[in-house]
Formats: sequence, structure tokens, C-alpha cells
Amino acid sequence: MLSVRSFAILVVVAVAGWLGPFFIRQKLRLSEYSNPSAAVTGMASQALKFLTVAPRVKHSATVIFVHGLGDTGAGWQPVAEMLARDPQLQHVKWVLPHAPIQPVTANGGMRMPSWFDIYEFGSINAREDETGMLQTVHSLNQLITAEVDAGVPANRIVLGGFSQGAGMTLLTGLTNERRLAGLAVLSGWLPLRNKVKAMLSDHAKKLPVFWGHGEDDPIVGFDKATMSLQFLQQIGIPKVEPEKVLEGGIEFHAYPDLGHSADPQEIAELQTFLQKVIPPSNE
Repeated sequence: MLSVRSFAILVVVAVAGWLGPFFIRQKLRLSEYSNPSAAVTGMASQALKFLTVAPRVKHSATVIFVHGLGDTGAGWQPVAEMLARDPQLQHVKWVLPHAPIQPVTANGGMRMPSWFDIYEFGSINAREDETGMLQTVHSLNQLITAEVDAGVPANRIVLGGFSQGAGMTLLTGLTNERRLAGLAVLSGWLPLRNKVKAMLSDHAKKLPVFWGHGEDDPIVGFDKATMSLQFLQQIGIPKVEPEKVLEGGIEFHAYPDLGHSADPQEIAELQTFLQKVIPPSNE
């Protein structure tokens, strides 16, 4: 079980053109903004750069985790390193990509790490940067292809993300021609709702999905998550209990008093999900 003492993470949130730290005592804070100038190692095609956390034993599964607006992969490196110490996850390699730097309209055109442009914050019906989103889908698929080419089967790869990265996780994972091991969605929503039904892969309804969201999220509102969940249910992707997730569907976790961040309970439940969908190989 995850202990708060396992974390020593300081983060800062800056959203919608204003700076405002959100601190909740005795909770892990993983926000949209940490250190955009963090050191970068590695490079994928389409100029995507990334950090990696190496497995501690023979590599047989991979988690690709996609950060939020204004952050870098380094923002999630402490969590990856902590989970890599779990005896049941030591075979996992973590790939933590960095978004390209680009102007964000809703932040007054400020240039920052972003997976796509955001025209306005808040509304689930806001105009969307479809071109930017699909470019990110392509770039994330390049990372998946690189893992498959290196010998990791697609069904041993989990794609996950936080906030903007969680949206890209859903869009990429549910439309992917490959059947992944699962998706991990933290503080996210479903982009391109008007088009995603036609884009769904044949195996989307059988894909295990972990979805966690804070009920007090002021950035990606809890209602935005629940409306996305309801839409997915309407198009045939079921909501399931955690013990049934391996059969396919979304295990949805609501966290009272949690804002736009993750806390130890959510990370512990994510940890349990990963143990189920990418257990140690029998080889």
C-alpha cells in the first residue's frame, strides 16, 4: 500500500493565465505545471523527447505516461521511480514524453509545453484543436511503435496521462489499431466527442481503463469527467467495478476534496490497476 512518506514532491500550478498554488496538506500534489525547463534525455520521431525510468528486472512491459499542460515528463518521474520499486512492477519500463513548446490561446498566447492548443478553459463544448490533437495521437503512436519494435507486445503496454495528457490517452488508446494492455486516465476528459465514435477501434470496448478524478477539480471540472464517462457508456464502453476491469471497461474513481491533482489514494489505486493489467511475465 502506498504511504505518504513515499513522496517528496513539490509542485506549482499555473492555469488560465494566472498563477495560483494549490496545496492540500498531507496529499501528493501533481499539477499541470512543474518545471518546463527540466532536463531532457532521449528523442523519438516527430521530435518527441522523453525521459525513461528503466525496469529493475528483465523488461517485459511498458507504461507511457503523458503529462499535463505546461509540465514535462520530469513532473511524473518521481511517481514512476516510486512505482518501479514495487516488486510486482519492477519489470516495467516507464516512458515519460515531453510536449512540444507552443502558444496556448487560452493563456494569452503564452508559449509553453502543450499537446495541443486550448482555445478556452472549462467548457466541455469548447472549440477544439483537432489538428493538434491528431498530431499528438500520431506522436504517441510512434512511441508505442518503438516499444513494439523493441520486442514489447502491444498488450503489455499501458498508455496513461494527467489532465491534457489524460485526454490524449483516451483519444489515442480508444482509436488505436493495437490492443493495448490498458489506459490510465487521471483528471481527464474525452476530446473530439463528436467524432470519436466513428474513430473507435474494434477492441475499444474490451480495453481496461482506470479513471480517477477529484470532485473539487477547478480546472477540468468533475462534471466534465462524468459527462465524458456517460458519453462513452452510451457508445458501448461500460463502467465496471475494479474486479471486472480485465474484462474491459472503465473503473471510475471519484475522490472527494481533491482538486486538479493526484493524491496517495489515487496513485495506490493506479498501482493496483497496473499490477492487474501488466503483471510480471511468466517467461
